[in-house]
Amino acid sequence: MQFDRRAGVFLHVTALPGPHGIGDLGEGARRFLDWLAAAEQSYWQFCPLGPTASVHGDSPYQAYSAFAGNPLLVSLDRLVAAGHLDESDLEPVPEFSAHEVDYDRVREYKTDRLRTAAERFHAGDGPGVDEDERDAFARFRERESAWLADYALFMALRTRHDGAWTSWPEPIRARDSEALAAAREDLADEIAYREYVQFVFDRQWRAVRSYAHDRGVDLVGDLPIYVALDSADVWANPEVFDLDADGRPAAVAGVPPNPGDDGQRWGNPVYDWETLRANDYGWWVRRLERLFDLADVTRIDHFKGFDEFWAIPAEADSPAAGEWRDAPGHDLFETLQRRLGDLPFVVEDLGFLDQGLVDLRDRFGFPSMRVPHYADWCREGDMYQPMHYPENSVAYTSTHDTDTLVGYYESLSDEQRSCLEYNIGAGAELTWSMIEAVWRSDSVLAFTTMQDVLGLDSHARFNEPGTTDGNWAWRATDAAFDEDLAARLARVTDEHIRN
Repeated sequence: MQFDRRAGVFLHVTALPGPHGIGDLGEGARRFLDWLAAAEQSYWQFCPLGPTASVHGDSPYQAYSAFAGNPLLVSLDRLVAAGHLDESDLEPVPEFSAHEVDYDRVREYKTDRLRTAAERFHAGDGPGVDEDERDAFARFRERESAWLADYALFMALRTRHDGAWTSWPEPIRARDSEALAAAREDLADEIAYREYVQFVFDRQWRAVRSYAHDRGVDLVGDLPIYVALDSADVWANPEVFDLDADGRPAAVAGVPPNPGDDGQRWGNPVYDWETLRANDYGWWVRRLERLFDLADVTRIDHFKGFDEFWAIPAEADSPAAGEWRDAPGHDLFETLQRRLGDLPFVVEDLGFLDQGLVDLRDRFGFPSMRVPHYADWCREGDMYQPMHYPENSVAYTSTHDTDTLVGYYESLSDEQRSCLEYNIGAGAELTWSMIEAVWRSDSVLAFTTMQDVLGLDSHARFNEPGTTDGNWAWRATDAAFDEDLAARLARVTDEHIRN
């Protein structure tokens, strides 16, 4: 897919302003899209949208499903407007922080209201629940049947057994057909609730996407290469993954040690690529069909894993115990191209950048990532300095996994800070000097984060890889969507012809 020279802003949905403790698909999303349009930005990028788990620190990269939406993102105000809830149902609203998400408190508050809405919907109660609504729900269930039934049953069973599927009773864990049929009957109400939440998430998301398109903004989604072990994906599709006879991972994903670090053991099951190849990558086709139905462009996380992947024996604690194994990247993307047409991908190729990855990336013309945080500012020609970015790349001022620009700048040595200032012509405002440098670069796509637009320091960092506390919590307030900031970003965008 060929991209035009354009620009955008990264802000995850949870970080939007809103009245119920977390960003959602209501007015905060629309205010942000209005601000993007005023700033002449044509992309909104965000993290994966799946249902998150408190046990994983509510990381969007460890979701219960690669297909489902996060219930916490459903706008309760929109359910009131749709007649599924009454305004009084929202009371009392706790005193949530406007600056950070307390996921456990938000989950407790919103789940109660979502259950009330689902009960009324299925009972046919409420001014917004008519025959047209019920028909729309039936059409949604049919359209998304490839994943919805298994996901809803998985979440219902997880609620019943209060834990990961690997600890469930053996007939359910192994998907015995009679045990599953009995569970569907026994848990019908809980399944209906889970399906309803996905229905309203899907409807609200499509409304936001339509609002974005009306303002000239396309959506950039995120594709984690791996899924969580405790997910509907692994439980319902065990043949897709490298599992042992008991349904547990034979090997888990991660990355090997690099100079200066110990590597990482992520714990996600790796894929059984031979089985996937034999089935014409059907699971991957379905996964991407769903994602392409929700977003216009997709960032592939850890693209290296499609060329070769680091497999760590499940019983090993150290990432160093792993080994590189081949992945069928060329065959996979040829199949996806044949089945799905143009592949609107940009790829995260930071770290482990070797010839195999480059050959795979360049064969399909996927733009690569460039982030100034990885630059040696005192080395001439460094590939992460904005003046050296190639055209077929996507440039960022920072990302959801790095420190903010201000935090990064403050962490540099005096020598590196001086070289950075010399290379980008840094003025009084570092963040705007870097935005200018990134926007001026040859990269076909340029992105900044809302934190960098606001000039915030490390307290606004969104995620620190390898840690579990304090991540994914930062939120913007309404004041962030300032008219003067929008006008300034629009001027930079116009000057560097990114429309």
